[in-house]
This record gives sequence, structure tokens and C-alpha cells, in this order.
Amino acid sequence: MSQGRGSANLALFSAAVVLCLLLVSVENVNAATYTVGGAGGWNFNVANWPKGKSFRAGDILVFNYNPTIHNVVAVNGGSYSSCKTPGRAKVFKSGKDRIKLVRGQNFFICSFSGHCQSGMKIAVNAV
Repeated sequence: MSQGRGSANLALFSAAVVLCLLLVSVENVNAATYTVGGAGGWNFNVANWPKGKSFRAGDILVFNYNPTIHNVVAVNGGSYSSCKTPGRAKVFKSGKDRIKLVRGQNFFICSFSGHCQSGMKIAVNAV
């Protein structure tokens, strides 16, 4: 009889694992993917690119750029406004970065000299 109870526990555990996997995949199915800057990619004068778009937490922003002349830095609102990179900021530099949005304001700049000041920055609000 104890063998039967162990089998039931294993079946219950397996069902719970499958349910968790389904919930995770449903969240990803609802996420949208956006290429920052469209066909032109992450470049100068993209600050207005988010206008008119609706973003949700979990959506993915794809930053395509030449990593020898640009990068992407996740910053806070103050650093976004001042175009200054804080010491502990997350810097992306692959040239094909995929960044998941969090709920609320998400700010990104290029930290190469003068790039942020030339409009290479975006602010995205995800609901």
C-alpha cells in the first residue's frame, strides 16, 4: 500500500511541475518584442521612438547596434535626464541586447561620449 501512496505523491508533484511550466509559458506568450528604433536600430535620435506604443511588464526590447561605437545602459530617471552613467549601472554591449521591461519606468542611454545628449536614449513606461 505504501508504494501506491508514493506513486500518488509523484503524480501530484509531476502535475504541479507541469502547471508551473504552463504558467511560465503563458506569461511569455503574452509578452511582445520590440526592436528599438525600428529598422534603423539603436542609434541617434531614438528618444521619441517609444511614443504611441503601449508596453507591458515582461515585454522585450531588442537593441541592435554596432558594439564598437555604442552600448546600452539601464539607468534611473536622474541619470536619464543628466545623461550620466552611475557607477553600478548595468551596461549591455553585445550589439544584439534583449532586455525585459519591468513594471514602471525603464530608462536606457548610450554612455559613449555625447551620444545620450544627441538623443540616444529612451524612456519606456511598462504597465
